[in-house]
Amino acid sequence: MNRCKSIDAQLVGGNKDTGSTASQIYYLTHQILKLTSHLESHPEDYSSRRGLRKLLGRRKRLLIYLSDENTLLYAKVAKTSGIRGLRKP
Repeated sequence: MNRCKSIDAQLVGGNKDTGSTASQIYYLTHQILKLTSHLESHPEDYSSRRGLRKLLGRRKRLLIYLSDENTLLYAKVAKTSGIRGLRKP
């Protein structure tokens, strides 16, 4: 838990609000990475694959919300987390 707190402090600039959009995106990214590594060693685990898709959808919705509300924070979160930006239609 200490590691999560330190990353959260770096990401949001010392804000300890774990309910903020940026913090939620970081934690979802961390869970997605863990599930992805699990699925590499267990490719037929369909329950985990379903959970991964749900997490990806939730993170995408949060990224869309953040890009609409605060573009600068969105760019910082995307760069820090190492995720691609959203596709613009």
